Amino acid sequence: MGLRKDFLWGGATAANQLEGGYNQGGRGLANVDVLPIGEDRNPTRNGDVKHFDFDDEHFYPAKVGIDHYNRYKEDIALFAEMGFKTYRLSIAWSRIFPKGDEEEPNEEGLQFYENVFKECRKYGIEPLVTITHFDCPIHLIKEYGGWRNRQTIAFYERLVRTLFTRYKGLVKYWLTFNEINVILHAPFMGAGLVFEEGENKKQVIYQAAHHELVASALATKIAHEIDPENQIGCMLAAGKFYPDTPHPRDVLAAQQADRRNYFFIDVQSRGEYPSYALKELEREGIEIPFAEGDKELLKKHTVDFISFSYYSSRVASGEPQSKEETEGNVVRSVKNPHLEASEWGWQIDPLGLRITMNDIYDRYQKPLFIVENGLGAVDEPNENGYVEDDYRIDYLASHIEAMKDAVELDGVDLMGYTSWGCIDLVSASTGEMKKRYGYIYVDRDNYGNGTLKRTPKKSFYWYKKVIETNGEDTSND
Repeated sequence: MGLRKDFLWGGATAANQLEGGYNQGGRGLANVDVLPIGEDRNPTRNGDVKHFDFDDEHFYPAKVGIDHYNRYKEDIALFAEMGFKTYRLSIAWSRIFPKGDEEEPNEEGLQFYENVFKECRKYGIEPLVTITHFDCPIHLIKEYGGWRNRQTIAFYERLVRTLFTRYKGLVKYWLTFNEINVILHAPFMGAGLVFEEGENKKQVIYQAAHHELVASALATKIAHEIDPENQIGCMLAAGKFYPDTPHPRDVLAAQQADRRNYFFIDVQSRGEYPSYALKELEREGIEIPFAEGDKELLKKHTVDFISFSYYSSRVASGEPQSKEETEGNVVRSVKNPHLEASEWGWQIDPLGLRITMNDIYDRYQKPLFIVENGLGAVDEPNENGYVEDDYRIDYLASHIEAMKDAVELDGVDLMGYTSWGCIDLVSASTGEMKKRYGYIYVDRDNYGNGTLKRTPKKSFYWYKKVIETNGEDTSND
């Protein structure tokens, strides 16, 4: 059977990790700009400290990124050379509405993305656009408290109306919020949340999450009204939780951990708050700020497809004592003794991708789209500047094979695959450049040194062959 003939092969990026140009084209400042590299990144990302501007003590990698803002034509040409059918990118909210609450959009920002989309179309590349990939204008955070404030829904509505109207006919595939469940783990990065002393953090987080969920349903409604061709997806940081042992206590812990992730997608795909979530929130005294019409909006305007990132499976234990943990995509987990790990401690589990795909598809019965998957690694160019990244090829090939098994053997409906960081960019978790994911090497280090020259890696030519054969040939030769 194989993958569908119109399978959307490509790569994925985020505005705040590659564009740079933070002070170009009338752009305003956003939460993702002020995340420094170094030990203060996590406290800032988590909303534990107020950090709303640049200072001289820190280096801010998002200021320049890889200067894609000024080099997008060169980059898209390279993607086209690989044969991309789609390119997943995100909109920097503060390019369109620099402060977030203006009545009128910034024309320079709108024109920039129009140019990018037209450049994609020139090569037959379908843009897949994330409306909000962690971006929240700093002004909205200072004046309104970010997504904790219901008014932010109206500002987001203005943003999406502007985008859907301006780019009608240029963009068909949209994602409302990137990794919406990350709000639980990195609240400032995920939703512009900063906490006050003694505040009930969980109440604030779920309040903000509710506002994002309502905004997502509203965006879905507006997208379908403006252009019935529009396809709207949600986006989950996925990865199945395995029980640490067959002990029923561990099995329950894994089920509960999965549910905490799926909660958001349950609302976006099924259209209502799941009973398990309502019970848990009620037990913890957390109130969901339902306003008139919210429930009807959520119920009526569910997403067309489910997109997700997958880097690793996870493990949950019901034992109270601490177990050895491992790093992961924002979520730490109990270490799995059966798996190897990347240089950053993320465990590698291709079969887990097939398991995760089946889990999500069984749950929602909507088309799936893998919009992030990849290996962060230190790449050492040889004297010619060439990177022989066989380790990346091995990682991606094994995951693509597992993905094909989910489609061919299990019957999962899959729209496409965009590997993460198709060109080297700034890591969201650490702020590093040396943690590279791309098929294209970018000459820049953690602290901004380098020429920014682009050089295809060995994986570039490998991925080109994978796309040419619609995934039939994943061999490394």
